[in-house]
Amino acid sequence: MTGITAYGAYIPRLRLQRKAVAEANAWFAPGLRGGAKGERAMANWDEDAVTMAVEAARDCLPAADPLKDRAFVDAVYFASTTMPFSDRQNAGIAAQALSLSENISSFDVTSSMRCGTGAVVSALDAVKAGRSQTALVIAGEKRKARAASSQELAYGDAAAALTFGNDKVIANFLGSHSVTLDFVDHFRGEGEEYDYGWEERWIRDEGYSKIVPAAVKALLEKTGVKGADIAHFIVPCPFAKLDQTLAKQCGIDPAKVRDNLASTVGDSGAAHSLLMLAQALESAKPGEKILVAQFGQGCDALLFEVTGEIAKLAKRGGVSAALARRKEETNYIKYLGFNGLIDLEKGMRAEVDKRTALTVLYRKNDMLMGLVGGKCRQCGTAQYPRTRVCVNPNCKAIDSQDPHSFAETKGTILSWSADFLTFSMAPPNHYGMITFADGGRLMADITDVEQGQIDTGTQVKMVFRIKDFDEKRGFRRYFWKAVPV
Repeated sequence: MTGITAYGAYIPRLRLQRKAVAEANAWFAPGLRGGAKGERAMANWDEDAVTMAVEAARDCLPAADPLKDRAFVDAVYFASTTMPFSDRQNAGIAAQALSLSENISSFDVTSSMRCGTGAVVSALDAVKAGRSQTALVIAGEKRKARAASSQELAYGDAAAALTFGNDKVIANFLGSHSVTLDFVDHFRGEGEEYDYGWEERWIRDEGYSKIVPAAVKALLEKTGVKGADIAHFIVPCPFAKLDQTLAKQCGIDPAKVRDNLASTVGDSGAAHSLLMLAQALESAKPGEKILVAQFGQGCDALLFEVTGEIAKLAKRGGVSAALARRKEETNYIKYLGFNGLIDLEKGMRAEVDKRTALTVLYRKNDMLMGLVGGKCRQCGTAQYPRTRVCVNPNCKAIDSQDPHSFAETKGTILSWSADFLTFSMAPPNHYGMITFADGGRLMADITDVEQGQIDTGTQVKMVFRIKDFDEKRGFRRYFWKAVPV
């Protein structure tokens, strides 16, 4: 039996109110008021497709010790159309942040809304063929849209993660069918920041209404499953109620169509079908069949059947916890600033050379990307960073430290500052000394926090984020930050 063995999800806590967007642009685009309902997920300035995918993977792979507990993963697939690097493997960045083994396969999958489901099919093929024992698929998306565009209202930032294997399968893979057609509903050319969309009626009538049913019907025929047997039908679709029409065309009860999260998250692109699948798995019962269809230059259709193992799966946050962790955002200018849509005056304090020493990044990769410090074998003292000499004044043993991960360890704020003098994209700049539950201290930035929210003793957890941008060279540096629990 081959299929899904675990799932995870991540949605940024900020939720931009669509009404705020419509009101700010009413002078120019009054028609936006028609779509100004609900909210969309808005990534913080220090989040991108990779950092969100890492957080989804951490939800999928709960671990007390990432260095040991994640050793079973031997392949990672990262799917996104908004990868931060064109020529640096983004899946490799995620693998380092997750402290996965060096002896794994890694792949970037991109260039289509189907790249998420395409990565799933590739991972399943690798597991079935014996090339991989446990494959991790992560998908994250942070798409930019022009101000006052319909895409600005419709898009949302999010990520999802799934693992695939042959043991303890929670959803058995029954089959898939793919249709590949160069049907261009939208595109983004090389070097362009924004999608260019075509006429909606054409996309709806000639695209979704013809291509999706053809792929789904072919899959049902191939697997011998009837449409009436489908308990969860997942099809991300931007047109209201069209997903129910597509279900009818395929012989599926329209009531089985999953909520597309449009009013709470928005369309998270290549990650969206996997996000909806993760949500479906939260409530799915053994024996129920889940059909996932993803449109994009054709269509991928995948069929799964939930097994009894789902009741034994360790508890995780999933989509439900991610939706509950929200902060309403009505500041439209903040959204524009976080996404580089306006040119803010950053002042002289931001005028520093942020070149990353790539040699140091490589030599201390586990420390910088995985937050791996050391733990003394003689006295048990944990410390960050790892050094040759133990920091315990009563020990001072030399070369006695084993690698020790702090990424999944809770901490508390010992001292802190909210600084308006140093530059920050979200002033004031919060940072402080973090002490960890099992020992060790770290001076770290504090993110996802409001002024007056933290104090000495506040409990925090660590998250993988963008440290800063080297705009001169097109590089971005990642590190770990603290967020209030």
